[in-house]
Amino acid sequence: MAALTAVMQTSRSNSVLSSKKWTRFGLLGNNVLLFLSLACMLHCASADGKTLVLLDNLNIRDTHSIFFRSLADRGFDLTFKTADDPSLSLIKYGQFLYDHLILFSPSVEDFGGNINVETITSFIDGGGNVLVAANSDIGDPLRELGSECGIEFDEEKTAVIDHHNYDVSDPGEHTMIVADPENLLKAPTIVGKPTNKPILFKGVGMVADPDNPLVLDILTGSSTSYSFFPDRPISQYPHAVGKNTLLIAGLQARNNARVVFSGSLHFFSDAFFNSPVQKATPGSQRHEQTGNMELAEALSRWVFKEAGVLRVGAVTHHPEGESTPPAAYTITDLVEYSIVIEMLSEGRWVPFDGDDIQLEFVRIDPFVRTYLKKNGGKYSVKFKLPDVYGVFQFKVDYNRLGYTHLYSSTQVSVRPLQHTQYERFIPSAFPYYASVFSMMAGLFVFSIVFLHMKEKEKSD
Repeated sequence: MAALTAVMQTSRSNSVLSSKKWTRFGLLGNNVLLFLSLACMLHCASADGKTLVLLDNLNIRDTHSIFFRSLADRGFDLTFKTADDPSLSLIKYGQFLYDHLILFSPSVEDFGGNINVETITSFIDGGGNVLVAANSDIGDPLRELGSECGIEFDEEKTAVIDHHNYDVSDPGEHTMIVADPENLLKAPTIVGKPTNKPILFKGVGMVADPDNPLVLDILTGSSTSYSFFPDRPISQYPHAVGKNTLLIAGLQARNNARVVFSGSLHFFSDAFFNSPVQKATPGSQRHEQTGNMELAEALSRWVFKEAGVLRVGAVTHHPEGESTPPAAYTITDLVEYSIVIEMLSEGRWVPFDGDDIQLEFVRIDPFVRTYLKKNGGKYSVKFKLPDVYGVFQFKVDYNRLGYTHLYSSTQVSVRPLQHTQYERFIPSAFPYYASVFSMMAGLFVFSIVFLHMKEKEKSD
């Protein structure tokens, strides 16, 4: 009986140990699963450089291989899918799955999966960047997306026509446009370095919303260009005429998200990259290669935020001769302010070189506005605080064409002088001081004379 009791106790203790061991392994397994889940979530949240490419058909991947190869060589993780793929998704668990979106699907009528125009606009509102290429077979989704961004495409089957600036290879419709480099936006950050190579374009025309100040006219048609149906006689005023005809347009939203609209999908093709170009007018110069490749690369660098991206580094301010900011400044103090501004270049942050950066010292309106001077990678200035107390801000608001909006604001308090800080004698009051002392001296002399006269009267 005792032996049986000992066996039962041993088996019970082994079962308890076994359950504790499996409980421990279960907790360990749960921790591993939790860690893997967090890792997956962090991977989804930090999808740096991930780009979704939506195509009308997968053949575009081959006909535009040079452009896509340049993106891949610069480190972009490209995911190619057809625009009507039922598995499409931009957002998962409240996180964007991609940083950038390329729409090379002009004829799509309905996006597949969970993507629609509203999803794409939400993607832009969340800071995503979008590159859109259209053509004369443009569908309603791209037209609606353009309207959301201040761009209005012409009707389907229309094209940009120019009877004076078309290529010698044009079949006769004069829709193979040769755009001069002079028609490019004067912003090297967006369009790259100036070149004399003309640009080949064949596609639909656009116009910009005049009420939208954020739209950029990157490439415009010449004064003789217009947008209409190439196979019909002109029976009404065209949608776009002359310099108002946009071939390529851009947008930088207030949250620094960037969008580029090209009216031509052929603009990014290998054929247009490597094609010789020459205007059909007599005496025109022949170029062995178009400027499409250089412009397309510059545009992709800008729209995907490889160029023109600024950030604020260290911001310091303190009274002159000191190294730390006080709890509150005093009126008329001499103040030193400095800010570090960096620009993204070739994947590295380098000091920004600018000579038009201003500092404002603002309460409600600016009391001081002055230029910042570059000093060893940072910008600094010395100035005297106004003779006004209150709550102020050191504000740098830098908004230039082609660059992200740079904003820095530092709040400080400015108090009046303490009672021990006022001057005891001020030069402007010297006449009053002299009158007081002269009065005292006169009263002293008068007292002496008065008392002397009294004593003399008594003695007499």
